[in-house]
Amino acid sequence: MPHSHSGFRPALLVVDMQEDFCPPSGSLTVPQGRTITPLINTLLSLPTIPLKVATQDWHPPTHISFASNHSSPPKLPFVDSHTINNPLNPSQSYTTLLWPDHCIQSTPGASLIPELSLQHFNHIIKKGTDPRVEMYSAFFDPFPPSPSGERVCDSGLAKLLHNEKITHVYVVGLAGDYCVKHTAYDAAKEGFQTVIIEEGTKSVNPGMWEECKREMESIGGVRVVGVESEEVQRLFNKKE
Repeated sequence: MPHSHSGFRPALLVVDMQEDFCPPSGSLTVPQGRTITPLINTLLSLPTIPLKVATQDWHPPTHISFASNHSSPPKLPFVDSHTINNPLNPSQSYTTLLWPDHCIQSTPGASLIPELSLQHFNHIIKKGTDPRVEMYSAFFDPFPPSPSGERVCDSGLAKLLHNEKITHVYVVGLAGDYCVKHTAYDAAKEGFQTVIIEEGTKSVNPGMWEECKREMESIGGVRVVGVESEEVQRLFNKKE
């Protein structure tokens, strides 16, 4: 749907820059995950971006995406999958890959990495808090809203962006092929002009990144652009 607000009012979404996703000791390490921090900090320092939001995976220990919570039969992280039913409508389901335990609420692994310039964030959004559903997107769980508009999980991010009259959303962080991708999808669905900054993300499966980019652009309405692109340079050279 087209966004009703005219002009250019950007937001930066920094997705899941957490210890458990970063080398050297994260439980679900994204290769070279820490290396994107300097660029993210540069973007965070820009006065041309009025809204800067960090997201955190914030899972309870019983989260359905953890392979350790599936013992009959035992399942393996990165290998096995699990079918999740919609708690509000059992006729709806989707299948998700299972992961090692990660980003458990209030543990060191769930912390945002210390080299991130936390002082620049206006808001921190916690996601994946419901043990019954996976939530890659920082906006919503994957299930469609009920006829009454109810969702299993709604982080409040969409409402925040709309209330702030945001027009353009720039997404960076971890991981490009999961939480970054799905966050960008939902931003586009909410009507925002949405781009992922290529140098500002790393993927769980780097070898699949090119295919992932094609999929995002053709199916999700999300463009992946370089830091030297016109879209990103607009943040550095805004004259409005």
